[in-house]
Amino acid sequence: MVPAPDLEVFKAAVEAAGEAIVITSAELDEPGPRIEYVNPAFTRMTGYEAREVMGRSPRLLQGPGTDRAVLERLRASLEAGEAANGEALNYRKDGSAYTVEWLITPVRGSDGRIARWVSAQRDVSERRAFEDRQVLMVRELHHRVKNTLATVQAVLNATVRSSLSIPEFTRALSGRIASLARTHALITEDTGQAASFEGLLRAELDPYGERGRLSLDGPNVVLPSELAVPVGMALHELTTNALRHGSLADPNGRLQVTWRVEEGPAGRGLRWDWAEHDGPPTAHPTREGFGHRLLNKVLATQTGAEVEVDFAPDGLRVSIRMPLPEARS
Repeated sequence: MVPAPDLEVFKAAVEAAGEAIVITSAELDEPGPRIEYVNPAFTRMTGYEAREVMGRSPRLLQGPGTDRAVLERLRASLEAGEAANGEALNYRKDGSAYTVEWLITPVRGSDGRIARWVSAQRDVSERRAFEDRQVLMVRELHHRVKNTLATVQAVLNATVRSSLSIPEFTRALSGRIASLARTHALITEDTGQAASFEGLLRAELDPYGERGRLSLDGPNVVLPSELAVPVGMALHELTTNALRHGSLADPNGRLQVTWRVEEGPAGRGLRWDWAEHDGPPTAHPTREGFGHRLLNKVLATQTGAEVEVDFAPDGLRVSIRMPLPEARS
């Protein structure tokens, strides 16, 4: 028969445990329950040394953000003599908050009455933050899907109005939907549900960057989804126009895109300049196509952008300044 481990073995196991262990007296009314033992994991989690908490109540870990309803449910379970588990917001010795998950179990004496409470605790702040981010991402995705469907419908209607033939309609609509898909792929891959301006540019232009025809220059600028979608659409229309009528339609044509962040009285803004060189001579369009309407109306309406278009002899020039939201902390 294997002998039962003695108290020293149990103590060594508890001391080595990765979870915080707290043993308190049985009384629930203040100033109880009183802490009788904490293991080293408790010190690592809370910043309190054992000597600083002995004889005090675990309530010392509570603070202004602790949910009182959670504590009331805990109290009801303990008064009923039941084990209780849950989560609450606690505070370390340095005042920083953390989310703790706990399981509190009664220890009964030979007379059947509760003599002590044993609590196993762990810091689940990272897990809770991850779960909260997941909830926010699902909400953002739901909102973005609704907006995307509305955008697709608007693109469909506008493409119908601006297309002269069925093949032209099919080609234009397929390209615009593919561009939307690329933009949404960039947004979805980012934990902040955003996309960089350069990433949007390269998604459209990288396939046509052979022989040094492209020059892209600017800082890293991150656009939230509500800006990334219309900007991605505008870049797609400019790219499509350059391939069909502009500098990318000529083997010797070049395209230069520069961008910078400007500070002004109205706040931060993104200034980007699209300059085509050495392509076919440009001319004013004879009708307002989708791309022209997108730049002058949709982009201005959805992003607050100021748009300047110049049909220079050397190639199309487009200058856009759009407000940027405050940088995220």
